[in-house]
Amino acid sequence: MAKSLRLGVNIDHVATIRNARGGRHPDPVRAAKLAIAAGCDGITAHLREDRRHIRDADMARLKAEIDKPLNFEMAATDDMVAIALKTQPHACCLVPEKREERTTEGGLDAAGQQAALKPVVHKLKHAGIRVSLFIGAQPKQIEAAAALGAPVIEIHTGAWCDALAEGDTAKAEAEWRLIVTGAELAASLGLEVHAGHGLDYATAEEIAALPQIVELNIGHFLIGEAVFEGLAETVKFMRAAMDRGRARARA
Repeated sequence: MAKSLRLGVNIDHVATIRNARGGRHPDPVRAAKLAIAAGCDGITAHLREDRRHIRDADMARLKAEIDKPLNFEMAATDDMVAIALKTQPHACCLVPEKREERTTEGGLDAAGQQAALKPVVHKLKHAGIRVSLFIGAQPKQIEAAAALGAPVIEIHTGAWCDALAEGDTAKAEAEWRLIVTGAELAASLGLEVHAGHGLDYATAEEIAALPQIVELNIGHFLIGEAVFEGLAETVKFMRAAMDRGRARARA
């Protein structure tokens, strides 16, 4: 088990606020630098087809100006692969993308899209970019990710977090067991295991206790809390919550 758990901060929704009015403020690159100064381990940004938040210029600036790993979330399209190869981020996380969705609503169907995903994974890996697949914790998806040669998976935690928020105890427990067994399976297959989507302080603390998970990527909650507490403080609070959970795992 990794002694500490990495925190990746997704700064997409800083760009969402900027784009609501236009202009340059607030600057997502400045947010990235503040998050890094507050103790995060990397920055995640999702360049969508419709450019609803992060834009091409943001990705170029993030790569040029931050001093921590950049995780480029992207759909597995020719256009995005070309941008990734030009940008050369530390990592690319392949995610499903639908124009009409507000946010990424589910995991990538790695099992059903192996033919389309295989050349994308190969191109990115050949360029020296770490590839991860954002998938549900179902065994068939994890096994497909391993078969595709992706070294990393990021488990979609949204269904678990939503069930907890809605007070659906039975569903929350079922989703939690799926995450636990999925993390164990992925680790047994030699995959590095990350997790993200919908996490807050309490759920991040809980999932941090799973020894197989080495990184959490969190965005919307942190940016929302930053309105009240400031971004640096929310990153510090999240780091502390994750550290508490990790300490329980070692106890």
